[in-house]
Amino acid sequence: MSGPQCCSNPPTLNPNAGAGHVEQLGGLSTYVSGSPNSKLAILLISDVYGYEAPNLRKLADKVAAAGFYAVVPDFFNGDPYVPDDANRPIQVWLKDHGMDKGFEEAKPVIEAVKSKGVSAVGAAGFCWGAKVVVELAKVEFIQAAVLCHPSFVTLDDIKGVKVPIAVLGAENDHLSPPALLKQFEEALAAKPEVDGFVKIFPKVAHGWTVRYSVEDVAAVKSADEAHQNLLEWFAKYVK
Repeated sequence: MSGPQCCSNPPTLNPNAGAGHVEQLGGLSTYVSGSPNSKLAILLISDVYGYEAPNLRKLADKVAAAGFYAVVPDFFNGDPYVPDDANRPIQVWLKDHGMDKGFEEAKPVIEAVKSKGVSAVGAAGFCWGAKVVVELAKVEFIQAAVLCHPSFVTLDDIKGVKVPIAVLGAENDHLSPPALLKQFEEALAAKPEVDGFVKIFPKVAHGWTVRYSVEDVAAVKSADEAHQNLLEWFAKYVK
């Protein structure tokens, strides 16, 4: 399930990227952007490359500019996946960084955010992070969820979701192919008590919302469209 596509187009990590700063939150080093006085927070849960990815931090800044307190924790404790490490292929790395562990570590981060006076929390997950977000959405730790090109998310996961959820998928994605996304859409349609939205973006591949080249005009346009959909979803349900 975690083939080459899961790890394609790795970002050049930069600990100083973004307009925000890093602080300790719920026991994790966390990139934060926006006003800590905002009553609305969005948790962004990264792909396997972690919280120093510049495009992810740029998106956090965009979320902050929309009025939310944006929070991007380092769930890998300084140990993101390194594609060039032949001794530690993705399957081995995942043994140290399971999504179940991410789910447990997200809870104190959400508690810490709420202790600052935040009244509503949304969460967006990218690839690896989407599985963590869908788990949070099953137990209502968050008010709304967005999954971008999810990895490891199953139909049963979607059936178990209890909060409004948007799934933004890619036409070319072996991890969440369009056929699976259509099943997600049908499952959500069968749950009138939970608002759901599924969109398949044409001519893009797994990872496109955060692992795009800033020089590629078409790629930037598709990513921007997804970011806009994400912001619209949170504006509607995190309030």
